[in-house]
Amino acid sequence: MEDLMNTAMGYITPAYEFVVGWIIDPANWVQFALLVAAYVLAVVITRKLNPILTKALTPPEENQTILAKVRRFVLLFLPLVLPLLAFALTAIGEQVTRSIFGAGEMIAFGKRVFLFLAVRAFVRDMLTDPLLKLLGKMVLIPFAAIYALGFLDPIMLWLGETVVPLGGMSFSLLGLLRFLVVAIVMFWLGRWSNDQSSAMIHKQEMPAATRQLAVKAAEIAIFGVAFLVAMNIAGVPLSSLAVLTGALGVGIGFGLQKIASNFVSGVILLLEGQATVGDYVELDGGEAGTIVKMTARAAILETYDGKWIVVPNEDFIVTRVVNYSDSGSANRYDVSFSVSYDTDINRIPDIVGPAVAALDFVLSKPEDPDVELDGFGDSGIEFVVEFWVNGIDDGKNKYRSHVRFAIWNALKDAGIEIPFPQRVVEIKGGFPAASE
Repeated sequence: MEDLMNTAMGYITPAYEFVVGWIIDPANWVQFALLVAAYVLAVVITRKLNPILTKALTPPEENQTILAKVRRFVLLFLPLVLPLLAFALTAIGEQVTRSIFGAGEMIAFGKRVFLFLAVRAFVRDMLTDPLLKLLGKMVLIPFAAIYALGFLDPIMLWLGETVVPLGGMSFSLLGLLRFLVVAIVMFWLGRWSNDQSSAMIHKQEMPAATRQLAVKAAEIAIFGVAFLVAMNIAGVPLSSLAVLTGALGVGIGFGLQKIASNFVSGVILLLEGQATVGDYVELDGGEAGTIVKMTARAAILETYDGKWIVVPNEDFIVTRVVNYSDSGSANRYDVSFSVSYDTDINRIPDIVGPAVAALDFVLSKPEDPDVELDGFGDSGIEFVVEFWVNGIDDGKNKYRSHVRFAIWNALKDAGIEIPFPQRVVEIKGGFPAASE
């Protein structure tokens, strides 16, 4: 029992002496007072400064200029004002205590705590992207906490000394972690930059094909630069990517042929402009609809009934495609009808032609409606009327349906019969005599 008490006193006595020494040391009290003063002063300044910054950085809602977007982006950093201001004031206090007392461990710890609070506010209040928020919670906040406790240097040393072999290459855990963080941040910035550049390009006055090509070129350039910057910051030598690029080439040769083919086909479509967003197209396989979006891999067709069809870009190159041109172009359609054999067919063009021409959607150019004799059928004389409209006949417009209504009404008003199927039955030898 006595040995146990001596062992306990051996631990308690140094701790007691340390606490007493810390309490009676005036340098510690000065550091603690400076920490409290720095935080209180930061709170006071922030309460005065935040309304001014909010008013200065908040543009009108209808203002969508680049400068307005930059002001809104800077406004997102407002939650960091308090912890960063406290960090800056504490840093000044640390210089004062070190110059007077030659010590500043306590105030340095407080400074690291304020930096931890800044990181926590950044993750909690500023990050809205789910992937970035998860990265902040799993990486940034733990590292900030480790830094605040003063354990960052030994942990970083251990991560740097732990090497992970990967084929002919090898990376330290620190390098892999740094690459992961930098890559996610850079590609998030790349996606944000791509959204901004796409919005700016879509506002420019240029052909739709050129606009789509510019968007794709900007996207490739932005993410290519983001990848190279991420590799450079993470310390990964670009020469070590030779193995990966070789494997990628083999993958494209065997498994990614269609993806590469569709990508190249998409670039060709954008360059030639033979099919672009807004065109109504019909493919050889029967797919038909308006192109609403063109991606690097496929084109999105919207049918008249609202369905979306994903068509690989390669199909536009290797198969026959009927392009009804963009919205506003003239297209010719025809409607067939029949009249009775008892009709004076010379009257039909003068009856049907004006009736179709009177429809508000029928064009007089390139030519007026044309009524042509198409053939002699089993039940009646067959005609076809050809007419031009501005646009396409689909589920929304139904031009041919309206034309058929006009033909029916015109023929009825003229007293002309529209025949139905009729058959003449001849019984050879006559009817058998009735038995008595």
